[in-house]
Amino acid sequence: MKTYFQKPQEVQRKWYIIDARDKIVGKVAEKVACLLRGKHKEVFSPHVDTGDHVIVINASKAIFSGKKETQKLYSAYSGYIGGQKTFSPVQIRQKRPNFIIEHAVRGMIPHNRLGRKIYTKLHVYEGSDHPHAAQKPIPVTLD
Repeated sequence: MKTYFQKPQEVQRKWYIIDARDKIVGKVAEKVACLLRGKHKEVFSPHVDTGDHVIVINASKAIFSGKKETQKLYSAYSGYIGGQKTFSPVQIRQKRPNFIIEHAVRGMIPHNRLGRKIYTKLHVYEGSDHPHAAQKPIPVTLD
């Protein structure tokens, strides 16, 4: 019996929606990465983008476990001498509340061309409003 690999043109994509309100960032990101990658499907192939679109709402209300809210640091480097900056989650939430979820998910998907393509199917919104109601997203609960 031969192993079946799904072809890119055969993939049927669905839309899922996850509410991140009062949910732990890592657990939300893990579920989102699984859905984006397509690992929940029986036809998963590691070299084919078999994943679905994922909408994350209330991203600004996601929480960290433990003391990460005060101790975790995000860093950015401009490329110049002395150009490294560090930001706490509190500072990030004020400027870009979606970044925390996006950064966590980006770290959980492959770091190659396929991963960049997978990442385009992630839609993160600060509040509960989103423009994807026409796609009839399926609500996902975190277990």
